[in-house]
Amino acid sequence: MKRYTITVNGTAYDVTVAEADGAAAPVAAAPAPKAAPKKAAPAPAAAGASSINAPMPGTIVDVKVKVGDKVTNGTVVAVLEAMKMENDIVCDKDGVVASVNVNKGDSVDTGAVVVTIN
Repeated sequence: MKRYTITVNGTAYDVTVAEADGAAAPVAAAPAPKAAPKKAAPAPAAAGASSINAPMPGTIVDVKVKVGDKVTNGTVVAVLEAMKMENDIVCDKDGVVASVNVNKGDSVDTGAVVVTIN
């Protein structure tokens, strides 16, 4: 058996390797990975409100509306950067902004609620 220390993304792992003789070697459990950076969590829409969700994971680079703003179909509510491209997030109906659930610089996952509209 040979023993190695392997470092992956700054985390050191102690690994023991057995020579192959046809029998399987026991496998030790690896330490749990570090927590991922905080992301904006999907928030439920209020009753009677519809939500505008992030179409893909990325970073919010600009928020174009605030609570109480009147918006129409096609209004840009935020700008999302994904894969080094800026993507406009637009509303799909007329209404009034009920809540803004992200801030500039937030990381979001696909489907995260960006804005809710009444």
